[in-house]
Amino acid sequence: MEDKIGKKTLEIISSADKFNQWMFQTIQPFAKGAVLEIGSGIGNISLQFLENNYSIMLSDFRPEYCEELKNKYSHYSNFLGVKRIDLVDPEFTKKYVGLLDSFDTVFALNVIEHIEDDVLAIANCKKLLRRGGNLIILVPSYQNLFNNFDIELGHFRRYTISKLTGIFRFSGLGINHTQYFNFIGILGWYFNGNILKKKSIPGGQMKLYNNLVPIFKVLDKVTTNKFGLSTIVVGTKKN
Repeated sequence: MEDKIGKKTLEIISSADKFNQWMFQTIQPFAKGAVLEIGSGIGNISLQFLENNYSIMLSDFRPEYCEELKNKYSHYSNFLGVKRIDLVDPEFTKKYVGLLDSFDTVFALNVIEHIEDDVLAIANCKKLLRRGGNLIILVPSYQNLFNNFDIELGHFRRYTISKLTGIFRFSGLGINHTQYFNFIGILGWYFNGNILKKKSIPGGQMKLYNNLVPIFKVLDKVTTNKFGLSTIVVGTKKN
């Protein structure tokens, strides 16, 4: 099934360089060693890692995205290739045996909400980590914000820190960081999705938002990341 709305959204966000850099800078302190990105899409955050000299393998569930990533980034010397990964494949351990216990960092940004069995998805992410490795997950916040955007993008749910850390702990991951991200985004998401009933992010608004990112970063500091459109949890594989 073609991901028309999802790809359109990724393409709109791809031009938001300040926003992508902000997201990268937020998770960067927890990224180390060999990195695997789950659900790379068209590579909006992948590029940030490559340009900052991380050794990174990219992945996606959709073959067309895997092919696009390979074409875009294979010239980087720190590019470790692209794999098609299904986090809830019934034969996950057998199918991806060559990737198990292989990475110091695994991250998935705006991915887990697309997967019905999020508990299994997190557990399988853990299998890809070496002992002491970090799992970084970013997902949309607050179920009461669930609207047309979520439906069109194929989201099953939205999260809170409490809900996501509960899944991490169930999988045996230690928690070493939690926060919300992008406070001002709550207003835009609610206004466009709940009031205007739009089905995708308006490109013009995203461009304006991108230009105002320096101000929005300050707002996140003022609110001490207690609220935000996204939820971030970082866990460590203890054994």
